[in-house]
Amino acid sequence: MAKPGKVGLSRVLSASKYSYQGLRAQWHHEAAFRQEVCLFLIALPLALWLGDNGLERALLIFSVGMVLIVETLNSSVEAVVDRISHEHHELSGRAKDLGSAAVMLALILAAVVWLVILFG
Repeated sequence: MAKPGKVGLSRVLSASKYSYQGLRAQWHHEAAFRQEVCLFLIALPLALWLGDNGLERALLIFSVGMVLIVETLNSSVEAVVDRISHEHHELSGRAKDLGSAAVMLALILAAVVWLVILFG
């Protein structure tokens, strides 16, 4: 029989600790994440100021926030690939390229959302 895991508040606190460690590692090891956090910190007050209503403000903030989420997922893929091997392998390269493409798509989506809301 499997050992029961943490439940309730204990589980939430453990999960929060791991999330905080992940964000610290992301900040420490990933320059792109730091740049995107700066972009988010600039975009946040602009979104609150430029959005005409709550929905527009939420979309502006969400679109840039998604970039941070996708960048974090991309970094996790890169970490796993690098953990497995630093040798060049077609699939490893493809995994990293796909993660990078996901970040690029998130950035394009954020730009489109901002352009449509501000100029559409």
